[in-house]
Amino acid sequence: MTMTANKQHAWTAVCRYADLTPGRGVAALVDGVQIAVFRTTPGELYATGNRDPYSGAYVISRGVTGSRDGVPTVASPMYKHVFDLRSGTCLDDPTIALPTYPVRRYRGLVWVRR
Repeated sequence: MTMTANKQHAWTAVCRYADLTPGRGVAALVDGVQIAVFRTTPGELYATGNRDPYSGAYVISRGVTGSRDGVPTVASPMYKHVFDLRSGTCLDDPTIALPTYPVRRYRGLVWVRR
């Protein structure tokens, strides 16, 4: 499900919050860009780019979520690099980062702004 809200704010509804499995990610196409959306076990939402910067594959949404020293993370399924879900920074190589996007829950839907 993709519908764009008021163009002035550029928020796009990508799915229902209830459809997201805690600890897992999904891929969404927002304005032509693949975005990985995650719902963590505590229920927090994060949105990053879906392209793994090391392999070039669009697989981040299939990564394993977790935490490192209290930081919510996702590990790429390709080469297992771990990224901070808040900033996109690779914890194994801080010179590399995933793009991150504002994400929110509103009226039962998950919205991403690009």
